[in-house]
Amino acid sequence: MKVSAEVCPLCEGTGWKAVSKGVERRVSRCDCQLRARAQSLLEAGRIPKRYEHCELTEFDTRFEGAHPALERALLEAKAFVASYPVETTGVLLIGNIGVGKTHLAVGIMKELILNKGTACLFYDYRELLKEIQNSYNDSVKVTELEVLRPVFESEVLVLDELGAVKPTEWVWDTVSLILNTRYNNNRTTIITTNFDDKPAGAVAGPRGAAREETLGDRIGERMRSRLHEMCRTIKLEGSDFRQKFRSASFRFRLQSA
Repeated sequence: MKVSAEVCPLCEGTGWKAVSKGVERRVSRCDCQLRARAQSLLEAGRIPKRYEHCELTEFDTRFEGAHPALERALLEAKAFVASYPVETTGVLLIGNIGVGKTHLAVGIMKELILNKGTACLFYDYRELLKEIQNSYNDSVKVTELEVLRPVFESEVLVLDELGAVKPTEWVWDTVSLILNTRYNNNRTTIITTNFDDKPAGAVAGPRGAAREETLGDRIGERMRSRLHEMCRTIKLEGSDFRQKFRSASFRFRLQSA
């Protein structure tokens, strides 16, 4: 038995609804079409399952011991969403592991998709470089350009964990190609990184120990300078929230045993 699809009562399946303003009557896209587009954009956005739950409304800044910088970061993220697309300058989220950079980046991305119908794309920096390298394999039926085209063309790109791959000339050239192409085409880029936004060699380590690397070390000074043109910087500070959560869960299991 064939079951008919549910028809939207507002547009009666046409995708357009009537809008009245005084004596003027016109039509606009129905809410059902906007919801369908948002769902399609979410599915195309490549948000990893681990971060599918992330929302700006769920970004916790009020737990015990939370650093005040987290509240400021959340406010700046919301301000970015509110100003887009009038303001297209991207965002560089900097902070230690586990402070919520990816959560904020995905939260911004989802707000843009759901409330503004903006096409967004998420890519882990390490996975993107692996996909590009894999395209050089003759047995793989995909070219480097096919991998990079959506990265170049997406209205908003979230590039997670910038600098997480050991730098080589090829890595620097690839990062340069991606960032410069998006900059020249006036595309908005949201970036997260664990590395301090300082020049190469700027942070000295303890005597006898390896020095701490900076963003300049990992992507090169030329691209670090380009990021300053492309993005506003949001600094997140605090302890590793994921580690605290794991420790709290472990204590809870011990107490419940």
